[in-house]
Amino acid sequence: MPYFYLLSAIVCEVVATSSLKSSAGFTQLMPSIRVVVGYGASFYFLSLTLRSIPIGVAYATWAGAGVALIAAVGWLYFGTRLDAPAIAGIVLIIAGVVLLNLVSDASLH
Repeated sequence: MPYFYLLSAIVCEVVATSSLKSSAGFTQLMPSIRVVVGYGASFYFLSLTLRSIPIGVAYATWAGAGVALIAAVGWLYFGTRLDAPAIAGIVLIIAGVVLLNLVSDASLH
C-alpha cells in the first residue's frame, strides 16, 4: 500500500504543478482550486507513504518522478522544447529513482 500512496502523491503533485500555468497567478478559479487541492492531496499521500518508506527514499522518488513527469507534460501539452542535455538529465533522474528503489539498501524498510 505505501507505493500506492506514493504514486497517488506523485500524480496529485503533477496535476497541481501542471495547473499552475493555467491558474494565471491564481486569478483563474478552477485551475487555482486544482493547484491547492492537488498539492494538499499530494502532501497528504506523501505523509501516508512515510509510515512505511524511509523519508529520503520517498521524497527522492516523489521529487524525481515529479520532475520527469512535469517535463513530459510540458513537452506534450505546453510545447516545451527538450534538447539532448535536457533529455539526458531526465533519463539520469529516472535512472536514479530506479536505482534508489530497486538496488539501494536505503529503500529497505
